[in-house]
Amino acid sequence: MTSRPATVSEHPRIRAVRVLTGAYLALSVLTLGAIFLLRDDPSMVTDVVWVRATIVAASALLTFLFARSAARGSKRGLLRLRIVSAVMTVAIVVIVSIPGFLPLWVRLEQGVCGVLLLAVVVLVNGGHVRSLVSE
Repeated sequence: MTSRPATVSEHPRIRAVRVLTGAYLALSVLTLGAIFLLRDDPSMVTDVVWVRATIVAASALLTFLFARSAARGSKRGLLRLRIVSAVMTVAIVVIVSIPGFLPLWVRLEQGVCGVLLLAVVVLVNGGHVRSLVSE
């Protein structure tokens, strides 16, 4: 017989969402650091890379904060998390699929971000997580 987690935040799926959004945030911040270090190489860092990475880092921070809010049982936090994670996943797929728009290393980083967010989308849009937050 398994015991039920005492709080929403202790549920394994909610913990997984927090880990995934934390990884997305960490990767986004590390990417900004790499961009800063590579700023003098125009083949690696362009103005588009700076803008894209800044937008992704900001969205990653919001995504992480929304996940934290949802883990505390906030319906609004969960709704915001569901929207932002889905929108960013679609945006990443579109951006990565445009030939020559981003250097290969940024396209790969964005692909990893997309996979992390896709997992979040699957978890937070499942009825189980929605029912946890609405309890």
